[in-house]
Amino acid sequence: MKVLVTGAAGFIGSHLCDALLASGHEVTGVDNFDPYYGREIKERNIEAAARSSSFTFIEGDLRNADFAGALIGKGFDAVAHLAGRGGVRRSIAEPRAYAELNYLATLNLLEAMREQKAKKLVFASTSSVYGGRNTAPFREDDPASRPLSPYAATKLACEALCHAYHHLHGLDIWALRFFTVYGPRQRPDMAIHKFVKRIESGEPIERFGDGSAQRDYTYVSDIVDGVKRALERVSGYEIINIGGARTTPLSRLISAIEDVLGKKAIIVEKPMQPGDVPLTSADVTKAARLLDFSPSVPLMEGLREFAGWYRKENGG
Repeated sequence: MKVLVTGAAGFIGSHLCDALLASGHEVTGVDNFDPYYGREIKERNIEAAARSSSFTFIEGDLRNADFAGALIGKGFDAVAHLAGRGGVRRSIAEPRAYAELNYLATLNLLEAMREQKAKKLVFASTSSVYGGRNTAPFREDDPASRPLSPYAATKLACEALCHAYHHLHGLDIWALRFFTVYGPRQRPDMAIHKFVKRIESGEPIERFGDGSAQRDYTYVSDIVDGVKRALERVSGYEIINIGGARTTPLSRLISAIEDVLGKKAIIVEKPMQPGDVPLTSADVTKAARLLDFSPSVPLMEGLREFAGWYRKENGG
């Protein structure tokens, strides 16, 4: 299968490229190296893929409609659209950037697919679209009409846009709602990465809220497995949760990281941040039915893998 991966130099995108190549697929990766975090980090992410003769990398920006059209014109069996900017808190400060990097880029990609008669797309959405729900688990047919951040709003708008292109133009699109992804190469602004970095170096960590907020942490290899299966099976239009199917309170996460590192955290308590949600919890029944998906990496194992990667990357 000939696959296009957008956001290929990012955290999840680079892992997906590696996995697709390992399975014998021909992969083209595209990334604009958005300066949300360092270009050098993203370049390291794709070093392994770049050594494969089955991998082609293109630097470019999907906000440019002409670039999107030329890219899709190269011909692909399926597209994994992981490009976009994550981060709830930064989206509050920079909402226009999120509208362009998430919504406009997706619109240009869909238009290019319509024009070139490309049919199959897997779109990376987020559990943030569920908003401030406090009942678990989250099902795909639960209401998702009140996002709490511009980031979540842009992803929800992209889901709606994907449905319109399916309805009007017959594109096969599955929108996968990812739940708090972690693992090697995780973005440096994300909680697990920040906690490990600061606890390891003896610096204080900031705990927002009383520690009771719960997240459904999902190891990156489980996410990639779900995306790979979706690329092989996408048909019609579906929204599908991809998560670890188990919630962990923030206080327990910090304790688990302390156990893995063998060091105690210095905790500075802070109020809850605007845009943060109290709970994420994935019902993966639909993913099991459509993708034969079952998360396989428990939190402690995933944290040990991340800590080992972090120490190797930082000379520990």
